[in-house]
Amino acid sequence: MGQKNKINEMEKPLSNSDKLSFGFLDKAKEFQASVELIKVLKSRTYRIGAANVLVRASSDGNRRYFFGINYVTIEEIANLENPFIAFICGSVNKTIIIPAKFLFKELHQISHDRNGEFKINIDQDLNIVLAGRGNRLNCKGFINNWDLLLTPPIFSDEKPNSIEESLHSVLQGRLLEIGNIRGYQTFCPNKSKKFNEKKLEEISTLQTCPELQFSDYNLLRQIDVIWFKSRGSNFIPEYAFEVELSTGVWSGVGRMATLMDYKNVAFYVISDDGKKYKQVMNSFPEYEERYKFIANNLIGDLYSAELNLKELRFSIGL
Repeated sequence: MGQKNKINEMEKPLSNSDKLSFGFLDKAKEFQASVELIKVLKSRTYRIGAANVLVRASSDGNRRYFFGINYVTIEEIANLENPFIAFICGSVNKTIIIPAKFLFKELHQISHDRNGEFKINIDQDLNIVLAGRGNRLNCKGFINNWDLLLTPPIFSDEKPNSIEESLHSVLQGRLLEIGNIRGYQTFCPNKSKKFNEKKLEEISTLQTCPELQFSDYNLLRQIDVIWFKSRGSNFIPEYAFEVELSTGVWSGVGRMATLMDYKNVAFYVISDDGKKYKQVMNSFPEYEERYKFIANNLIGDLYSAELNLKELRFSIGL
């Protein structure tokens, strides 16, 4: 029975949306563009030519096309280098290829539910519907504009970030924001990396890492994110986080161990490689009870929930 179900699953026909998405990728290859799935992200995002592209398709609608995209997904895409969202509106020949950061700035004019799901409507003229009667985001210059994806972006003197580096900064930024919302003093050693166009040092409440009596300061100040409670002029560490996206580099586990003498501190490893985490913990059995593993997407879910709760509290004044 199990084998039969597996065969049936393999033979399951593609949805119209899937067909449109694959058709879009085939079209990209006609332009001699390289196409590669970005596996570190949960969304259907591809490296196409010189761009990173979230591909969404809608096969329905004579007058409008509807797309639902979660805020967390849009934010992850917008923080990549040269990011775009491709909205396929019933046909590959009717595709809006829009810079993600351009759309990101207009999100406040697009309705969303309590879970952070944005309802993106595109009208028959292929413009994005915004709040207010007759209000539209003009997308004429983005319709089937493949040159946007294929033309290499112009960077400053700074070296462009890899996908892993961008996602690392996103996770650090989210951890800092969650800590700030909860009233902690937060620290991050990465000063120049950005999250949502802000440097991480601007999001951190502490510009320098507090020195602690029972910790190696050189290790302490390299931990990806730390939340502190302030006690008068003193700072007491409460939570420490290390983001591990590279399966070959797990030095963060050792860095957090410098806080072992602080019995109240909880240690968290943020990664999607649970197998590697277990292997590392088997090498440090004396640490195992103090460490916890959290998958990347759960940090995104928690961050979204914290933002929604903050917004709700503000709106009702409680």
